[in-house]
Amino acid sequence: MKNFVVKTLANAGALGVAIWLLEDITLTGESTGKKALTLILVALVFGLVNFLVKPVVKLLTLPLFILTLGLITLVVNALMLLLTSWLADQLDLSFHVEGFWTAVLGGLIISVVSWALNVVLPDGD
Repeated sequence: MKNFVVKTLANAGALGVAIWLLEDITLTGESTGKKALTLILVALVFGLVNFLVKPVVKLLTLPLFILTLGLITLVVNALMLLLTSWLADQLDLSFHVEGFWTAVLGGLIISVVSWALNVVLPDGD
């Protein structure tokens, strides 16, 4: 359970950095508390997408991973971010990613920041 909370907080922090750096990734809300709650909920959705959908997509695109020496990971991460944006819209969360190239750059930022936060934050092991 502790590992789940740490990973969710790392995802929320990484999403927050991407929102801060890229103007085409937006999170709106009336107050800071509402924005923070929305960011945590979006991080949960993002974690669920990465847990359920990403392995299937990676398996289906395995030949592309081999052919591109793993660079297709940038595209897969962008698609997961766009799927999270679409799901957030369906769940009436005020999070939006505008465009594929913004999603590619956002996915790269989220991957790097999430990795760094997971190194720094303690895990359940």
